[in-house]
Amino acid sequence: MSTTTTMLLALLLHCFCVTTAELPAGPGGGIGEGRPYFDDVSPRNVTAVVGQAAVLRCRAKQIGNRTVSWMRKRDLHILTSHIFTYTGDARFSVLHPEPSDDWDLKVDYVQPRDAGVYECQINTEPKINMAVYLSVEAAAATIWGSQDVYVKKGSTISLTCSVNVHSSPPSSASVLWYHGSTVIDFDSPRGGISLETEKTEGGTTSKLLVTKAALTDSGNYTCVPNNAHPASVSVHVLNGEHPAAMQTSNSAALTAPLSAIIIITAACR
Repeated sequence: MSTTTTMLLALLLHCFCVTTAELPAGPGGGIGEGRPYFDDVSPRNVTAVVGQAAVLRCRAKQIGNRTVSWMRKRDLHILTSHIFTYTGDARFSVLHPEPSDDWDLKVDYVQPRDAGVYECQINTEPKINMAVYLSVEAAAATIWGSQDVYVKKGSTISLTCSVNVHSSPPSSASVLWYHGSTVIDFDSPRGGISLETEKTEGGTTSKLLVTKAALTDSGNYTCVPNNAHPASVSVHVLNGEHPAAMQTSNSAALTAPLSAIIIITAACR
């Protein structure tokens, strides 16, 4: 074997050794086994509601004597290191049940200013990190369907309100309904009014039923949660002899351009 061939083989062997040494660890083991890595199975985007708790998940494998930390990207502030908190904001803490690989960041009573990127880091050389984005939305109610509800006289008014937070503390009166400026009284002499409230994984759903709708049941209906922004709709109870009025505001919007064309045409003449 010539000297040139020997040098080429030695160089190739050196390159192979350097390459394999720098390969990161993987869950399947093999090359790189023993090096820290993130078990990337958790969501990278987390949505939380103002006033509720948020958990940003991080699973770090094979860290050995390395340390897992959480950093807030916008100001490069180290929030936690190992199981210790390094911020004066007591809302931040790390969840690490022994002997798991989980190093989750918990944020209590989330505020709008908490939105942004957070990084879970392992102090390898060079340092490796995994980014998680926290988005924050307001606590609010939403009434399903159109902002204008049309029903025939004698039929049932059915309104469903979803609230994206749980009531705290839980209560049967966690959601109130108003007709105009008056709280709806389910025990009123009118009768025929009922409410179904259901706790869901994402919050609360409240369904208002008003049977045998009368013209006096028309007006503004508002769903008012005890810990979120309210939502309103306008209910129009119509006599049976006016079926054309049952059309929604969408059809009205379609006729508006035609009216404008007629006016423009007349002006041109």
